[in-house]
Amino acid sequence: MNKVFLIGNLTRDPELTETSGGVSVCHFAIAVNRTYSSSDGDRQTDFFNVTAWRGLADNIARFMKKGSKVAVSGSIQIRNYEDNQGMKRTAVDVIAQDVEFLTAKGAGDDFYDAPQAAPSRGTAPAKKKPALQSFDDDGDIPF
Repeated sequence: MNKVFLIGNLTRDPELTETSGGVSVCHFAIAVNRTYSSSDGDRQTDFFNVTAWRGLADNIARFMKKGSKVAVSGSIQIRNYEDNQGMKRTAVDVIAQDVEFLTAKGAGDDFYDAPQAAPSRGTAPAKKKPALQSFDDDGDIPF
């Protein structure tokens, strides 16, 4: 079984692209703190490259940014490649199956309230906030 669960913060803004077939793909990286400290008292951090596809990719690119806290579940994928100097390299990537946004809505600089560019494919229309109605308060507290 190839399953991984990670909780961390985005190290950079997500990068949304499309394949030649029009499928959305989002690349981002997260920093995950280890649960223990070194002998110096410093906490170590691991960095993971994550790839998400389709609707999940669109949502990550739309609502997440550098510093956002996320929980990622998915699988690990190993790929081999050759660098510019001809050296063989190995890269470890996480292919996201589910991403939970852990940064509270409205936290920080009101990121969620900022107008966002709509993804290229159809999305649900923004929900309108219900209007508040006034009521006659006679001052009696019912409890």
